[in-house]
Amino acid sequence: MENRPDMPILRLAYTTLFLIALIAIFVLWAQVGAQSHLDLLPWFVKLGLGVAAAYSTVRATAAAVAGERGWNGHSMRWLGVTLALLFLCGLASYYAHMYLEDVDEEDQQPDTTISRLWDRPSPSVVCQLLLKAAS
Repeated sequence: MENRPDMPILRLAYTTLFLIALIAIFVLWAQVGAQSHLDLLPWFVKLGLGVAAAYSTVRATAAAVAGERGWNGHSMRWLGVTLALLFLCGLASYYAHMYLEDVDEEDQQPDTTISRLWDRPSPSVVCQLLLKAAS
């Protein structure tokens, strides 16, 4: 491949796209898969899936730029890889939801809060209580 004069600009654009895609993937994952489930996953799963999805997004863009048409075989292949990685992110969140949540029902204290609606007593009841207290 020959070194074209616009290659440094493309490298900068692809690097910027990678960083933006990385942020977007983690925000999307946290919103769709729930932040609490994302927090339960090990760091290497989050890092691996997030970086791989951002990388495949950049590769799909690079394939679209390099081809005659934007939707060519290489860009469609990388789009499929990106969608597969996002599906794996969803499966990881589902796994965290099903198996990694802490739900020990034996250790939890039951909620014993009792609430009762109590109306203000009538003036005659208040007077009777004051007379009893005074005597």
